[in-house]
Amino acid sequence: MTGLSRDELARRIAADIPEGAYVNLGIGAPTLVANHLPQDLEIILHTENGLLGMGPAPEPGRVDPDLINAGKQPVTALPGAAYFHHADSFGMMRGGHLDICVLGAFQVSEQGDLANWSTGEPGAIPAVGGAMDLAIGAKQVFVMTDLLTRDGASKIVAECTYPLTGVACVSRIYTGDAVFDVTGEGLRVREVFGEHTVASLEKLTGLTLQAPAEQGGSR
Repeated sequence: MTGLSRDELARRIAADIPEGAYVNLGIGAPTLVANHLPQDLEIILHTENGLLGMGPAPEPGRVDPDLINAGKQPVTALPGAAYFHHADSFGMMRGGHLDICVLGAFQVSEQGDLANWSTGEPGAIPAVGGAMDLAIGAKQVFVMTDLLTRDGASKIVAECTYPLTGVACVSRIYTGDAVFDVTGEGLRVREVFGEHTVASLEKLTGLTLQAPAEQGGSR
């Protein structure tokens, strides 16, 4: 049941970001979203190490070694970009000044709980960064993740078993197989990719899912 590639998924997420939004892209796959934002829309990207107005990845041979995002990847700065202290950056995150953040995940629960900083395994190196601040501070939290782990277990679960980053903070989950909205009644399938159906997604996740509204409840 072929779905979207990671790059195609980044393009899909970019399509849901409205003009004028202030957005933080988390470390890893979420940074790909920057490369797919429409150039004719003003969308302001924030990175927690102190840059507002971040652009897409630089062209080969045009890397500025002093210009990086929070994941230490080279980035560009758009005209009008601003640089500031790390503490000011976290003040923006914690103060509710970001409209959307896009984060990766180890697990997301059907209630919108997020676990993305530690698997809890002995000896595992914690890597929380600013994820907790983003999870509670952004107005909407989008998660970009694979639906399944390498072992075939679902990352979308009834309850998270890994240490939590935030409680009931996730608004929408984007995977290469489907997009899910977190509602007060559980997860609603917003869009499916490839040959997936609501029934096949329920089999993979072990959860009861709501069908897309346009399907009139059809499964």
